[in-house]
Amino acid sequence: METIKIRDEFIKLGQALKLAGLVDSGVMAKEVILDGLVTVNGNVELQRGKKLYEGDVFSFEGEEVKVTKS
Repeated sequence: METIKIRDEFIKLGQALKLAGLVDSGVMAKEVILDGLVTVNGNVELQRGKKLYEGDVFSFEGEEVKVTKS
């Protein structure tokens, strides 16, 4: 499982997908989220602006990423 480090209290799902290198752009993030291809903590998430906090895990195309705080 990969990890991404955030400095703030949270990161939005679309930004997290880009930071993890799972998508190339915000537009692509929006599309894969709205298509129901992204899960957060095991549940399909359809909100691009979903706030992710330390300890949350999201996945896309079999890649799981955990949010940690730096």
